[in-house]
Amino acid sequence: MAVIGGGPAGIAAAEQLAGIAAVHVFDAMPSLGRKFLLAGKSGLNITHGEDFETFLTRFGDARATLEPALRRFTPDDIKQWAAGLGIETFTGSSGRVFPTAMKASPLLRAWLKRLNDAGVTFHRRHKWNGWTAEGELKFETPDGERIFHADAVVLALGGASWPRLGSDASWVPRLAAKGIGIAALRPANCGFEVFWSDHMKQRFAGAPVKSVELSFGGTSVRGDFVVTKYGVEGSAIYALSAALREAIIRDGEAVLRLDLVAGRDIERLTRDIARRRDGESLANHLRKNAGVKGVKTALLRECLDRFAIADPARFANTLKTLPLKLLRPRPIAEAISSAGGVELEELDENFMLRKLPGVFCAGEMLDWEAPTGGYLITACLATGRAAGDGARTWLAEKR
Repeated sequence: MAVIGGGPAGIAAAEQLAGIAAVHVFDAMPSLGRKFLLAGKSGLNITHGEDFETFLTRFGDARATLEPALRRFTPDDIKQWAAGLGIETFTGSSGRVFPTAMKASPLLRAWLKRLNDAGVTFHRRHKWNGWTAEGELKFETPDGERIFHADAVVLALGGASWPRLGSDASWVPRLAAKGIGIAALRPANCGFEVFWSDHMKQRFAGAPVKSVELSFGGTSVRGDFVVTKYGVEGSAIYALSAALREAIIRDGEAVLRLDLVAGRDIERLTRDIARRRDGESLANHLRKNAGVKGVKTALLRECLDRFAIADPARFANTLKTLPLKLLRPRPIAEAISSAGGVELEELDENFMLRKLPGVFCAGEMLDWEAPTGGYLITACLATGRAAGDGARTWLAEKR
């Protein structure tokens, strides 16, 4: 049994197969789980504790395909699984679930030890190069090409984000050549470019914009984001990134609406705005009467209709619905995750490719996306386990 890809989806598949077959895990990098480890540097968010029916809605159009796998390995199951590895977890105020140690490395070490003890063999620095004419697996290694025979294969090769950690999408032409439908890979949970003035870039790049409400396409999100030299990024931006990206593809741009004074009543705000004294600077007026200062004032100067300043009602409305034009998403290599990949219609109910019997797919290489907050790792673990279970069933039937 070959599992190609040593991230969470691949390791989860190997865990399901251990003891059933001789399991070999191949990865192109010198060590396993590199993206997993980087994601956990600032606190590994392994799942989310919200109501499970709400949880399922985070996967959009892919829900129907992913739901059976997610129901077999729920967020509660993930917490119990982590506890079985000696990793205690807690749920933060946002509903996100973290290891108590806030790190990925202890969990990954315990997980790999469990698989090693179960007899799983790991092959590092083995980059998959497709199949031979006879259907054997080909790998590029430091010692040259290696050919490997497998009775079944789980592909868990990731998407195209953070390619320096191994997810370089080099698998796309190899599967496309076999007639597998591949949806174009696109950045997800990404930043966006904005045409800032030189003043904005020089003075406010890196500044956090806190306690705002962002709205686009009928959806609103409260949270924070960061101004960068190229535009904007951060958790509140990521939550809307799929809709913003698709709008830019369709229309050439997207206009995001910012509520810089989230929670303030518009009528009270209008009265406060009308109190500006003669000679009072705009910055001082906003600070005292609207609670807007620093980078929020700079955003207003970048985007404000100057004629709105003279009309308190228009000015208040602008503070609540400031338009910010987004030009394009940042490159996929910088994105937290990617959309697109193996089209879900190519899979059967066990995550096996219908056109390639005995070849299963899991994780981010499939055509789905989800926001940050534990959803990505949960779906990678769940689909990895589902593909491993599918391969186990297929092997048993083949025997």
